Amino acid sequence: MANLLDQLKSMTTVVSDTGDINAIKKYKPTDATTNPSLIATAATMPEYQPIVDGVLKTAREKAPAGASNADVAASAFKSLAVAFGLKILEIVPGRVSTEVDARLSYDTEGSLAAARDIIKQYAAAGIGPDRVLIKLASTWEGIRAAEILEKEGIHCNMTLLFGIHQAVAAAEAHVTLISPFVGRILDWYKQDTGKDYKGADDPGVQSVTEIYHYYKKFGYKTVVMGASFRNIGEITELAGCDLLTIAPKLLEELQTSEGTLPRKLDPAASKNDPIEKISVDKATFDKMHAENKMAHDKLKEGIDGFAKALVGLEHLLTERLTEIS
Repeated sequence: MANLLDQLKSMTTVVSDTGDINAIKKYKPTDATTNPSLIATAATMPEYQPIVDGVLKTAREKAPAGASNADVAASAFKSLAVAFGLKILEIVPGRVSTEVDARLSYDTEGSLAAARDIIKQYAAAGIGPDRVLIKLASTWEGIRAAEILEKEGIHCNMTLLFGIHQAVAAAEAHVTLISPFVGRILDWYKQDTGKDYKGADDPGVQSVTEIYHYYKKFGYKTVVMGASFRNIGEITELAGCDLLTIAPKLLEELQTSEGTLPRKLDPAASKNDPIEKISVDKATFDKMHAENKMAHDKLKEGIDGFAKALVGLEHLLTERLTEIS
């Protein structure tokens, strides 16, 4: 009998959620996605020190005379995610997701400039935009930036997505892909209610299921990639989702588990879903976001967490630059 990972791959595109290149080699996903926390973690691993040092040396060479190590490090971190992305693209046959600075989450123009710079860096290394997804936080401003980028042929992945209002706004902006955060939704409800949730009762699973059916019923081209899993039960409940991005620990558990994996999400079944179509302008988005305390809390927490990881990464790069100087 095939293991659960192989069965999942037969109905869902499996994406590796890590900056650990060795883990990507082991599990052979189609795509890979990273975030600031994952890149910061990978940057501390000894096996990836040559990547970090190479980026720092290049940044130092390009820096104006008299630039401090802190200034050089602040410039270098923008290239580090691309450097990891390039290594990942040597392994995966599909795409890599690279994230715009989380501190720009409420700045449409700043997000556009950062996204274009990321694509420019990949292009300089011979990688076209068809192999890169730009990750943006699912704020109203981030979604507006994605709408513009998509018109320019730059494909986007809306991250930190917790509610149907974010999903609908992203689909109406014609973004390529969304990443609803299953596990973080579960975390909020467990803390709020004190209850544990399993299987189809998991609020994160229910949120992704609702979004999937909505997209398929109304014919949106935007695809759904469930993310941020806490256990393989959440993953198996979403078998059949367009894509699922999974951390190495859970990929290992799926690979070593056997049993029959039934398909839970199917576009044909979505046509019969009773959900009604809604239209989301800024006023509606703001109202729905304010009324959804979970989405409000987790979006803010996620942006703050990624921003903190970036600050920590800048400090790490400054220290390393001092060492190699």
